[in-house]
Amino acid sequence: MSYGLLPGRSATAIPLIPIIETELERWLQQQDERWRNWLRASDCKMKPGSFSLLPGVDGRLQAVAICIKRADDLWALGSLPAALPEGDYYLDALFEARQLERLALGWALGAYQFTRYKAAKRAVARLALGLSCNAERIYRQAEAVTLVRDLINTPAEDMMPEHLTEATEAIGSKFGASVTQIVGDDLLAQNYPAIHAVGRASAHPPRLLDLRWGDPLHPKVTLVGKGVCFDSGGLDLKPSGAMRLMKKDMGGAATALGLARLLMSTGLPVRLRVLIAAADNAVSSNAFRPGDILHSRLGLTIEVHNTDAEGRLILCDALAEAATEQPEALFDFATLTGAARVALGTEMPALFCNDEALAAGLLGAAEKEQDPIWRLPLYHAYRDLLDSKIADLANASESSYAGAISAALFLKEFVPDGIPWAHFDLMAWNLGTQPGRPEGGEAMAMRGVFAWLEQRYGGDN
Repeated sequence: MSYGLLPGRSATAIPLIPIIETELERWLQQQDERWRNWLRASDCKMKPGSFSLLPGVDGRLQAVAICIKRADDLWALGSLPAALPEGDYYLDALFEARQLERLALGWALGAYQFTRYKAAKRAVARLALGLSCNAERIYRQAEAVTLVRDLINTPAEDMMPEHLTEATEAIGSKFGASVTQIVGDDLLAQNYPAIHAVGRASAHPPRLLDLRWGDPLHPKVTLVGKGVCFDSGGLDLKPSGAMRLMKKDMGGAATALGLARLLMSTGLPVRLRVLIAAADNAVSSNAFRPGDILHSRLGLTIEVHNTDAEGRLILCDALAEAATEQPEALFDFATLTGAARVALGTEMPALFCNDEALAAGLLGAAEKEQDPIWRLPLYHAYRDLLDSKIADLANASESSYAGAISAALFLKEFVPDGIPWAHFDLMAWNLGTQPGRPEGGEAMAMRGVFAWLEQRYGGDN
């Protein structure tokens, strides 16, 4: 896959001129009268994101000028692969190598098309990478984001727990990782009862996937992903409108796998473990019920207040297992609550973290990478929202308030103090198309977490 990129410039490549907004007037004054007249005649409003096709004396396309906010704006060129005429282009700019790389990555992410079931309407425009760019770094990130998007965009009939297993095994095989799984009733035998309860009603057996990679002597980093391949809501059935996008409820698992791919392809010196709890929350005669008491791997009993609060149930078993190895850093990714979307909207994942240094580092890395997250509190006074009269805790609050916080506090019960842990409650879906971010599945928080890990542990840059 080319990701709309070319390894070098062809003889017919057209210059693409990025112009920083504050330098636009000076640039215009330096151009010949023909282009100035053209821009005036076409009434071109050169604002960030707008571009103009500049003709040569023969009337053919000679260059493209695009206005950008700044040289390192990741999304500055993200709309161009689908908007420019088909052909080859190259960046005509005296920018630093890292700035050119960011622009090229944004281009690559904007070139994404999901074509498993329908052919693309047109080929995307292609951008030649300059010699100063680290092409491998660009491709690694584009490949990881593409993996996440493809997994989420695939409908549930082709992305059930067994298909998620195949995807995990394919990634593991490519990078020499080991992948094991515990399936169906074996989850009960090996003490993962909450995962089993959520998925037992489906014809597609639930499972826990376990990927391991790297030198056991390296620092331990563990990723946990929510892999609810479809969420009907269970017996607390969702209305049809709320169910329409529930193929994306395995977006946390997809994000964890994309991050794992990025870490392994970079060769980061960590001992990586990825735990994916995969289930189909279906309706059948043996579905778990409101009022049931479930057991968990940690031994805590859980009263089911709502079968549509199933993600935290499968995550609690996976987190309990992840904590047994006491990793230096533990991350979980989950499309967990609508309350987080109400609080922060669909484009900004909520971060909950029990470690101040980790939280500060993640927020800084995410801002730098233009991969936004926002921290919400693990406000302990709300823990009583999860109280149960007959079990250790309930899986959901009966209050309509603080839904994202109470869900995070539920997960915190399964992460011992002393393990730096970050929980991401994310949308994993673009409701509309923006530059570099087409409508559909999306890798949210992944690049920011990777940047923090790369900064902390170094690696092959």
